[in-house]
Amino acid sequence: MIEPTSERKLWSRRSRSFGSEAAAYAKHRPDYPLAALRWGLPSGSRHVLDLGAGTGKLTGGLLSLGLRVTAVEPDPGMRAELTRHYPEVPALDGVAERIPLAGAEVDSVLVGQAFHWFDVEEALTEIARVLKPGGSVVALWNHDDDSVPWVAAFAELTRTSVSRGWSSSESLLPEHDEFGPFERERFKHGHARTAQTLVDTVATHSHLLVASDEERAATLERLHDFLSSTPETASGEFVYPLVTTALRATRR
Repeated sequence: MIEPTSERKLWSRRSRSFGSEAAAYAKHRPDYPLAALRWGLPSGSRHVLDLGAGTGKLTGGLLSLGLRVTAVEPDPGMRAELTRHYPEVPALDGVAERIPLAGAEVDSVLVGQAFHWFDVEEALTEIARVLKPGGSVVALWNHDDDSVPWVAAFAELTRTSVSRGWSSSESLLPEHDEFGPFERERFKHGHARTAQTLVDTVATHSHLLVASDEERAATLERLHDFLSSTPETASGEFVYPLVTTALRATRR
């Protein structure tokens, strides 16, 4: 990361903001499309690592594909939620720069909505250590599908004074000697929501977790007002359009 000191402090605050809202995160954040997971996995994968696993939003999809999953997550609140939902999955205390696994132990390392919180160069070196040759590193991000006009308008209203573009996947993953070039693919996705539960989802985003109480309340109120007055979202359940961006590279 290359942020100036004040930006680095904000980045650090936001990276540590989720644990106090772990239950809400587990309840309201979307999962990832299985097509994206299949795209990222090498043929014959058996044991995979969910790195920066949070509450297990990626873990569930990996289990549904019949994989053995190990999770690594530094926040105890998030780990507790993961274990509550997936007690069969080992949930280890660790960070991307120091992964508590032996060398060449897993077929793939997958990262859902978390690579922007890593020291990327150190993380890729450590990921290469725990991957088998021919294994893959896969980074995934869910984004608002701003090709839909009302989604673009809603997304713009979510911005706060501490919003930043760190979660952009365009330039996060540089070339690395241990990996081949990164490939990139996008997948359509969606999240079943109501006006209230979509507001609840946005409330788990890090920029709102660290915003002042006044700014947080005002932002959530204007989002609810927008959804209540928009035909697509004003009544009942709807599918919030998402796009999942996936980046994949193979261990040399």
